[in-house]
Amino acid sequence: MAPEIRAYNPETDLDAVARIWREVGWIEGTDEHKAALALFLKGGDAEVGLMAGTPECMVQRSVGTLHHTDTPLPLCVIGAVTTSLIGRKQGFASVMTSRALQAGAEAGAATAALGMFEQGFYNRFGFATGSYDHMVSFDPQSLELAHIPYRAPVRLGPENAAEVQAAMAGRPLGHGAVVLHSVDIAQAEMTWPDNPFALGYRDDAGTLTHFLFGDLKDEHGPFRIQAMGYQNIEQLLELMRLLRELGDQIRSVKMIEPQLLQIQSLIEAPMRQVQRSQHTALESRNEAIAWWQLRILDLAPCVAAHTWLGEPVRFNLELFDPLEHFLDSGWRGISGNYVITVGAPSEVAEGSDPSRETVTCDVTAFTRLWFGICSATELRATERFAASDALCAKLDRAFPLPPTIPGWEF
Repeated sequence: MAPEIRAYNPETDLDAVARIWREVGWIEGTDEHKAALALFLKGGDAEVGLMAGTPECMVQRSVGTLHHTDTPLPLCVIGAVTTSLIGRKQGFASVMTSRALQAGAEAGAATAALGMFEQGFYNRFGFATGSYDHMVSFDPQSLELAHIPYRAPVRLGPENAAEVQAAMAGRPLGHGAVVLHSVDIAQAEMTWPDNPFALGYRDDAGTLTHFLFGDLKDEHGPFRIQAMGYQNIEQLLELMRLLRELGDQIRSVKMIEPQLLQIQSLIEAPMRQVQRSQHTALESRNEAIAWWQLRILDLAPCVAAHTWLGEPVRFNLELFDPLEHFLDSGWRGISGNYVITVGAPSEVAEGSDPSRETVTCDVTAFTRLWFGICSATELRATERFAASDALCAKLDRAFPLPPTIPGWEF
């Protein structure tokens, strides 16, 4: 029997969805957290799965952009897949995730992304694990930034969410950068933490130009930075200098390394910092984690976004999309036979060319190739990907892409 699914109704469903989120530990039972959840849900489209007429699963999607090199691609963000403790093993999450991807594709999204709870579950829907982010923890007073002038910042809060969202959209957008369009979601994210604070700087016209936002765990930290917006390296260094001045109280800052900066290069005696703080609550360390996943929803704009100035590489693509097993009608994924040209420009056409070699793979592997996450040679070892040695060598040369760095947690 197919699960009963309908659109989320904020007038009747908020209490039930809040109960689900409390059961899975995403929020506490406070009025503030419930209000933040309402904002989050307002920032996108959501469906609920019903048992005995009561919501026991919720999937939300929102819109944004994902940059492939210099090209912004329409993005569908699966912001939350949440199932109650009694709603599991009913097929809700699989069916509703597939429906959210279908709705995103039919609305014009070329790509989809999500923050994963664990690697594996979302691969069933064609999602591919992104590049590693560097999660850096350090003593802010160890930052060698005395040469950067210090200015007192302004205090920001959830009421400044529209400015924060605009500053994030105006930051340097490198390969893999994500921009979320919803101000409501930005406001919700600034409301949920237990001890949030945001600081920033304005220009002479009063426009917020750069800021940082995070959650302070205890008096001495860690201060977990969740978002940083800036227009250039000078503004980024001013934010780092601000962190240094907070070091008279805060002993540890934890953050994903931002675009334009290798934080270790700013730290005095970084190896000593790691050794001295080992096995403490305020440990200095640098770890790599791939916390997000992405997939292609529309092949043509994704292929066209890539430019290769070398000799064009032309091949057949036999592509399998596992979504076709979850959807019965409408858009059912991107399975098919294609002829791909990687060059300047790159392009895709339906069909096959008997004079060309063939890549056989699923959408997970092709997404990892196209966004430069893995080389073709690596994919043959780890993914469902088949191609000759000669073709893999050509593809390895044709995708010299930097790491995909979202720069925005979701």
